[in-house]
Amino acid sequence: MAVIAEEIEKTTISIDDLPELLVGHDTVVPTLDGSKRYINFDNAASTPTFEPIADGVRSFLKWYSNVHRGTGFKSQLSSWAFEQARDLVAEFVGADLDKQVVIFTKNSTEAINKLAHRLPIEKDDIILTTLMEHHSNELPWRRVGTVQHVAVDADGRIINRDFENKLKEFGDRIKLVAITGASNVTGFINDLDYFASETHRIGARIIVDAAQLAPHRPINMNPENPEQAIDYLVFSAHKMYAPFGVGVLVGDKETFIAGDPEIVGGGVVDVVTLEEAYWTGPPEKEEAGTPDIVGVVALAKAIKLLQAVGWESIIKHESELAAYALRELNNIPEVIIYGDNDPGTTAERLGVISFNIKDVRHNLAAAILGFEGAIGVRSGCFCAQPYVKSLLKLDCDQEKIVEKQILNRDRSELPGTIRVSFGIYNTKAEVDQLIIMVKKIVAGDYHPFYMVDRESGSYNPRGFKFNFEESFKL
Repeated sequence: MAVIAEEIEKTTISIDDLPELLVGHDTVVPTLDGSKRYINFDNAASTPTFEPIADGVRSFLKWYSNVHRGTGFKSQLSSWAFEQARDLVAEFVGADLDKQVVIFTKNSTEAINKLAHRLPIEKDDIILTTLMEHHSNELPWRRVGTVQHVAVDADGRIINRDFENKLKEFGDRIKLVAITGASNVTGFINDLDYFASETHRIGARIIVDAAQLAPHRPINMNPENPEQAIDYLVFSAHKMYAPFGVGVLVGDKETFIAGDPEIVGGGVVDVVTLEEAYWTGPPEKEEAGTPDIVGVVALAKAIKLLQAVGWESIIKHESELAAYALRELNNIPEVIIYGDNDPGTTAERLGVISFNIKDVRHNLAAAILGFEGAIGVRSGCFCAQPYVKSLLKLDCDQEKIVEKQILNRDRSELPGTIRVSFGIYNTKAEVDQLIIMVKKIVAGDYHPFYMVDRESGSYNPRGFKFNFEESFKL
């Protein structure tokens, strides 16, 4: 660990080095039966960070200052680092900064909302999205246009024929196709070249939500090839090992030159009088106020780390891990896997596995994994309720019952699954611990006194409560 400061500048970093480089890799947490080393399988929600990234942030902090208009050395250095990071992001996704712009936001959700505000879409215009989407790539579009959804099949894959049929049905009314690069529920990766080509063929534009895709697969916005180009792209640093903030919106510069910015204030104007305000150009026009400078530096360091590890190694490791987990889970008859459960196809999808255990509620099983196994997973619908409900094959009557319960502040019967999602640092030994715990749950070998909180839907052991101040104090 003595050379951590230099690790990120190496040409390559071995995938085998990453578990030891993870911040908190040896963290022990309390459980019902004492304490255990923590295992994080909740990477699709947010990722931890690595020592080289954290060390890069620490080394920057002594130079930290506000950006763009300061004359002192620290301000100028911070401004330089901030803009260098913008260039690095553009390179990371294959953007052309002569035609496109990189805008820093809080997260992917804010980025999509910002784009929805800025695009010239009328209420009768069609935004074509899919049942696979995270709520963040669906709800913002309802506010500005008419949303239509492309169907998914029983496994959760987008039905291309339905997409093509909707293109024919709505034609030039479609102004935008909004699609995820990869599902946060099933891990399915969408063929972005196909969707971009079909979208541009009818004269519409495409936005790709790459929040799940960016940490796991290379992205090329392909501006040199107008037919297959991605017009707009969003992703978040906190899902790619830089949990210090920052989202990214990359898109056509012309989109952000005309019209008013979404948020106004400091940094977005060239001239202000008591009567008028004259906006500056993008990206500054869309980055009102002081940005998350440290978060941007962390994102840049995370990109450098991913590049140092290399996509070939990342894909190979995560595919092998997912295949191993699927083989083990498939050997447990009581486990129901949603999506593709074939270990032979994991190179074509992300390391995200959603499953349930027969006769055990998903939120109870997830609680047992945490309280007794020190294994962090997530359960529920993962901000993709229509998609998860389709995978669970809920009918309309069942949906109405659940909807009524939730509106009555009762989430105890909330449908959902358990989700395991892998990062580049996870190991087969950690998967083995998961399998041991799943088998214990199947056998009923767990503490019997879990109580459900109806309002939240979460399960907790009766009479047990974590004392968080023993681990961390503000």
